[in-house]
Amino acid sequence: MKERRVVVALGRNAFGETFPEQQKNVKIAAESIADLVELKYQIVITHSNGPQVGMIQTAMTEFARLDSRYTVAPMSLCGAMSQGYIGYDLQNAIRSELLKRGIFKPVSTIITQVRVDPFDKAFQHPTKVIGRIMNKDEAEAEEEKGNHVTREGDGYRRIIASPRPIDIYEIDAITTLLDAGQLVIAAGGGGIPVMEQGIKLKGASAVIEKDYTAAKLADMIDASHLLILTSTEYLTTSDENRPLGNLSVEEAIELIDEGHFDPLTSLPKIDAGVNFVAAQKGRTAVITKLEEAYQGVKERIGTIIK
Repeated sequence: MKERRVVVALGRNAFGETFPEQQKNVKIAAESIADLVELKYQIVITHSNGPQVGMIQTAMTEFARLDSRYTVAPMSLCGAMSQGYIGYDLQNAIRSELLKRGIFKPVSTIITQVRVDPFDKAFQHPTKVIGRIMNKDEAEAEEEKGNHVTREGDGYRRIIASPRPIDIYEIDAITTLLDAGQLVIAAGGGGIPVMEQGIKLKGASAVIEKDYTAAKLADMIDASHLLILTSTEYLTTSDENRPLGNLSVEEAIELIDEGHFDPLTSLPKIDAGVNFVAAQKGRTAVITKLEEAYQGVKERIGTIIK
């Protein structure tokens, strides 16, 4: 029997705020992933990269400020760096957990590029806050470069667009590795947003919402389940804080249309789940706590859309 495929989207709670926190927390994520391996799923993992990408961007900006020979790193490069070092910690933690259970399964990280539309309306309405707090002069300098800034407390921070994913360029590599029995980590941080310019791919100054990329990835590999792992067992409505259990696509869409979800946190999760499930029959999206991945994929806990 053909193994079913599941895409697991890890939220920022799987990593923490610092390097030591990340190395500690990925061990918890690895245990949940190993539980799914024991259920004989083919698994692709995607993950958040906040605040990691912001730390990288801040560090590279400060380095350029201290040494005029160097330039500020573009967001696409910072995204690639975050995919590499998060994947490094995550794949080693998963490998160790699997070997502890007597399972040998190669784990690979794919540096993944995701196509976005240069005319996406998100570029006119940036929402993602990144980088360090700036003073007024620094903020004005950013605006002169064409970047967007927003007021935060007594200072300013840069904000960038969050366009929708259109295509995943490394999808053939991901599928090949899955078919070869490997566990794949891909599209970290929503993937590196790129635009086509002839035969070249140019990085975009943006951060793709990882839940939408997870849904796109799950659709492209024809997964049976999309598992979005967060810090809570159930998704809740922002107005009544009401936990949500089993939902049909129609019920979920009605809740979305009525404005029950925070546009920057819970909305992308339920909207991505709806997009995945509605695209083809027989699919299930589950939003639940990281430690409950096993129970979630068994559809015993969590916000379940099907």
